[in-house]
Amino acid sequence: MTQMASTSALPRLLLLAPPGAGKGTQGRRLAELFGVTHIATGDLLREHVATATPVGREAKSYMDAGELVPDPLVLTLVLDRIGGEPPLDGFVLDGFPRTVAQAEAAMRWAVDSDRTFHAVVSLEVPTPELIRRLLERGRASGRADDNEVTIAERLRVYEVKTAPLLAFYARRGLLLEIDGSGDPDLVFSRISEALTRLGVSS
Repeated sequence: MTQMASTSALPRLLLLAPPGAGKGTQGRRLAELFGVTHIATGDLLREHVATATPVGREAKSYMDAGELVPDPLVLTLVLDRIGGEPPLDGFVLDGFPRTVAQAEAAMRWAVDSDRTFHAVVSLEVPTPELIRRLLERGRASGRADDNEVTIAERLRVYEVKTAPLLAFYARRGLLLEIDGSGDPDLVFSRISEALTRLGVSS
């Protein structure tokens, strides 16, 4: 899902950002704005873990350690969601792909299925702010994976494995780098304005 998408009435967007940058909040708002499905891979995985499906049982040990779930599991989960019956014409994808290998595999599938991205939105937030947000979220929600040790590992994994996707999508003319700091309403306004300039609007 890395080449410019063909013209469509419904946008296909990817949100790319480190943990704590606000992908979930902005993804839900963008999905509502455009009338499309918000697909959060973290939520999908947690649902599978909670219901102890085969995918969930395999993914749990990786998630508990702050590591990325292996590519084949995530690919199966997301592509089945997008390409199911009926397939989704538009969507906001949050949390996938997370590695260049995932992006390359997704691109091959998307070109064949006419599901390539219209834009990739990268939320830029300073690391100290990410840590503060994640710790606050952990205290509020009781999420076991929002503690200092696991947060540090998740941010390290992002920098090593996911950050290279910024260049990957920039080379294809899809990347929109957005300041993710400050009030969520302000961040949403920045994203909306950038998408409008690109020709993606509601």
